[in-house]
Amino acid sequence: MDSKAATFEALGNQQEVEMLRTTLAAALAALAVLTAPAVACADTVTQWNQYAANALYVTAAQAPNVSTLHMAMVQGAVYDAVNAIDGGHEGYLLTSRVATPTDSKDAAAAAAAYKVLLNIVPGQQSALQALYDATLLGIPAGPEKTRGVAVGEAAAAAMIASRTADGRFGSFRFVEGFAPGAWRIPLPGGTSDPNAWVKDVKPFLIERVSQFRSSGPYDLTSKKYARDFDEVKSLGSVNSTTRSADEGQAALYWMENPPRTWNRILNSLSVSHGLTIVDNARLFAETYMTAADAFVAVWDEKAHWSFWRPTTAIREAASDGNPRTDPDPNWLPFIANPPYPEHPSGHLGLSGSMGRTLQQFFDTDCLSWTDTNVAGRTRSFTRVSDAIDEIVGARIWSGIHFRNADETSVRIARKIANYREHHYFRSTDD
Repeated sequence: MDSKAATFEALGNQQEVEMLRTTLAAALAALAVLTAPAVACADTVTQWNQYAANALYVTAAQAPNVSTLHMAMVQGAVYDAVNAIDGGHEGYLLTSRVATPTDSKDAAAAAAAYKVLLNIVPGQQSALQALYDATLLGIPAGPEKTRGVAVGEAAAAAMIASRTADGRFGSFRFVEGFAPGAWRIPLPGGTSDPNAWVKDVKPFLIERVSQFRSSGPYDLTSKKYARDFDEVKSLGSVNSTTRSADEGQAALYWMENPPRTWNRILNSLSVSHGLTIVDNARLFAETYMTAADAFVAVWDEKAHWSFWRPTTAIREAASDGNPRTDPDPNWLPFIANPPYPEHPSGHLGLSGSMGRTLQQFFDTDCLSWTDTNVAGRTRSFTRVSDAIDEIVGARIWSGIHFRNADETSVRIARKIANYREHHYFRSTDD
């Protein structure tokens, strides 16, 4: 190549780099507006976790149960890609034999996340491509980078293949009933959950969706039901005089999109504990895949029991056959009841699984964090169990759940997390 041709080629490459930087700047500016504050000391795993959160929670505006399934796909593939290179734990779909220790973990993580996200939200290809190109631009060229990309693409392909025809986007919908205790579409102006098909999705970890089936709601004529009824009727009313100001703030804080809340918490704990890229890959995979199975199991339970929400139960208490429950035909909840059956709690399925997985991952309940949600409300905790206890209360203070539904979901979530702990992501040194 003569000197003039070499000069033109260099200028062309420089222009391509500048164009890429301009595109990246625009993409990152939009991302900064839409997502939570940037996480300090981010590595490629946490960086692409934030990109995935923005793509699914904000841009696609997916419901919590749907976005959690998709985050599980992304984080599971990222884990497989990074772990295939590191080899420290059992793979989910890939083994360490597909990679060598010198392959780039950063390239592998980015490629895995990008390819899975592209499969889930193909309409966001342009924005995702810009972010992916920018990530690769920051990784030194060479065979390690090339092999890392190949490992990530293999992990993504394995995840996409395993989730093909997995039951997502099916036709099932909850059907309301009119007998005492049967779920009704919530008033006023409610609808039926368009994502009820989540109950039919193939689990990521457990053997079957009904593996940890609960004993169901309390009998309508029981003292236990009356106790839960009176609690939510008093504390969960829109004009409650027994709910404290702090309980009201907790209810409002936890009403935010729950996966978005927990994603901020996970990133905060990652930073405060100085986790490595390998640690982060496993943490996000364990939390989201466990949470996905919890959502599937809970939605299967909701369809199985099809139990009424507090709004219906309190308004129609005259029909429940329990002399201890007094109806209030004008009762309204502090926060509107969601459009699916009450038992058990979806929020506590997610939160219970997140909490138990964090306890297992860090081998302690004593984890501290402070989080401010997108509405500017802040909560602080020094124990995981304290956060879970508050969420149990918050769903009652919201007027959304009976206590039994919340506590049942926590038990289901813990069982799923314990099952995962004994069957997946085990250290290869054990």
